[in-house]
Amino acid sequence: MRALGGLALLLVAAPLAAQEVDGPPLADCLARIKPEALARGVPEPLYDRLTAAMRSDVSVLGHLDDQPERVAPIWDYLALLVDAEKIADGKRALAEHREIFEKVSRAYGVDPYTLAALWGIEADYGKTIGRRMIFRSLATLGCMAPRRRDYFRGEFLAALRVAATGEVDAMKMRGSWAGAFGHPQFMPTVWFRTAVDFDGDGKRDTIGSMPDYLASMANYLKKAGWVPGQAWGFEVKLPANFNEALAGRTKKRALARWAALGVTRADGRPLTGGGEAGLILPAGRQGPAFLVFKNFDAIFTYNAATSYALAIGHLSDRLRGGGPFATPWPTEEKPLDRKGRKELQTLLLARGFAIGEVDGVIGKRSREAIRMIEAQAGLPQTGRAIEVVLEVLRRGR
Repeated sequence: MRALGGLALLLVAAPLAAQEVDGPPLADCLARIKPEALARGVPEPLYDRLTAAMRSDVSVLGHLDDQPERVAPIWDYLALLVDAEKIADGKRALAEHREIFEKVSRAYGVDPYTLAALWGIEADYGKTIGRRMIFRSLATLGCMAPRRRDYFRGEFLAALRVAATGEVDAMKMRGSWAGAFGHPQFMPTVWFRTAVDFDGDGKRDTIGSMPDYLASMANYLKKAGWVPGQAWGFEVKLPANFNEALAGRTKKRALARWAALGVTRADGRPLTGGGEAGLILPAGRQGPAFLVFKNFDAIFTYNAATSYALAIGHLSDRLRGGGPFATPWPTEEKPLDRKGRKELQTLLLARGFAIGEVDGVIGKRSREAIRMIEAQAGLPQTGRAIEVVLEVLRRGR
């Protein structure tokens, strides 16, 4: 798995640096790790400088079981990651940096729209790449996590090795709670396997060089099996008697076989063309259905969640000029986009809830405040950013 926390996670749940919580010192654990770091080529002065007087950040430990790709309803997740603001920002980025996008696309075979969607969801087009110093996050997880401690310790060592190369500024290696950093939100070990020097300056700078970080994301997808010119997938309609047991991302069949089963495109057109696709039902039989190709699988490896891959694919289509899904999600709830979430947070602050800054990030304190508002209004206590809660706050109830 690429990462346990990129911006897709950060946007929905991860606290910002101001909400870090000092825990016990890590001196004893770091002293035990130091010989291995030095054996792997990390200079001792660098190790000492980056770990001096380091205290744990116990706030990161709570996010091990709080991954929104797996716990949030998919309609909440997509409402935030593919909203009007993100689409407008993506179109603007494509226009402003057309030459770089096209050059990277020619080199790696990944279309500019997918690259822009990936950049937008991982780094919000450069507006947010995470504020946590990843050395502290990874050291905390490597020393204190209740599980996968060896994994995080390995990533901590890799992060030190990244800093030792001098290719990125160690003081700018900030990112998610899990240690993903830079615009691609690569974990440190993935950086070594995938980051590229596209601008030719001798450095794989995925923090400060747009050619490098866009090309590094494209290189990741290429290595993951990206097929140039192929779609990620498309929405379809199913016949009334469709056998749901046939669904599954990896249960690929030729389009002709899906057509023989009565599957059509969402606009009713018949299925045509070659290639094999799997069928996914991210919200069950009553929600939208999609046929997905190998390129969906490549995106899936970036962050192994169907909702994440669907967000990338859908945003890329919206950047091409496509519209929303034809089939609505099977819910009467109306999730809020970023604009709505910020208004909700502003109203929560006005009611005296100490939720932190207004940023559209519905973290733990925002969820707790929402539950209290829902309880007062006699609503089910979801803790989610939905329109009915916003309306309650607008009315001042």
